[in-house]
Amino acid sequence: MTVRTFAVHIGVSDRMVSNWEAGGVGIAPRPSNQAALDTALSCAGTEAHERFAFLITEQAAAAEDQRTEILLAADPLQFVRHPVDGKLMVEVPEGIFLGGDAGSTTWLPGFHLDVFPTTNADYFRFVSATGYPPPQHWEGSRYPESIFDHPVVWVTWRDAAAYAAWAGKVLPSSTQWEKAARGTKGNIYPWGNNPTAAKCNVSDSGIGHTTPVSRYQSGASPFGAYDLCGNVWEWCATESSQGRRELKGSAFTSPFVRATPAAFNDASTGMCDEDTGFRCVAGHL
Repeated sequence: MTVRTFAVHIGVSDRMVSNWEAGGVGIAPRPSNQAALDTALSCAGTEAHERFAFLITEQAAAAEDQRTEILLAADPLQFVRHPVDGKLMVEVPEGIFLGGDAGSTTWLPGFHLDVFPTTNADYFRFVSATGYPPPQHWEGSRYPESIFDHPVVWVTWRDAAAYAAWAGKVLPSSTQWEKAARGTKGNIYPWGNNPTAAKCNVSDSGIGHTTPVSRYQSGASPFGAYDLCGNVWEWCATESSQGRRELKGSAFTSPFVRATPAAFNDASTGMCDEDTGFRCVAGHL
């Protein structure tokens, strides 16, 4: 749009739009004008959302200011530590939630979900305790120290299920995973309904590899779980067809438009890749 057309579109003067452009990131619109901008964005098409996500992600990556994540982080929640693998878990209470593309009502019993995906350090404890074969990207039987807090990758569904069995847990169903990611009200993303790619590690970010599982604090779900969009695809227990299981969450290799928790993906149980990992669920602790 031209400056004048855009000004009419959101109900402000063309001089104000010009001032916003000149001021750049230093501009803080009045609440009523910000609400108009937010509404315009939410009503825009996919192309505009992708363009906005790319620009905001590029800006955040250039700044590399970790204080932003701390300031935007959700209020601290009460986590529990699992007695076997020691991972932090958060409770997802029983009840209904709005899920799927159509926002249909589904009831689920309560469960606990790992706050973070299974990291290389977590998986190392499993490998050390059981003698299970390590992932192919490790240096022998141990992970590279630089990725100790990154999600473990190059694991098949069977590998993920073996870890879960050792820990006394299971892999989440796709429905459990989606409720944990979207909350009870069926948010489009874990953090809400705004398409903000800077809140997760997707290909739009230009990072090109996995990141520490605690990095994206502002992208946490309503229940306090991290990395439910981006970083790595996560294996689920749900069988989509014979020999295939569902995957959720998208990865650092995925475009942001694939990051919605309701999106469907699956793979053969023998598949392993650089962008695929997992997390587990357990009953009441």
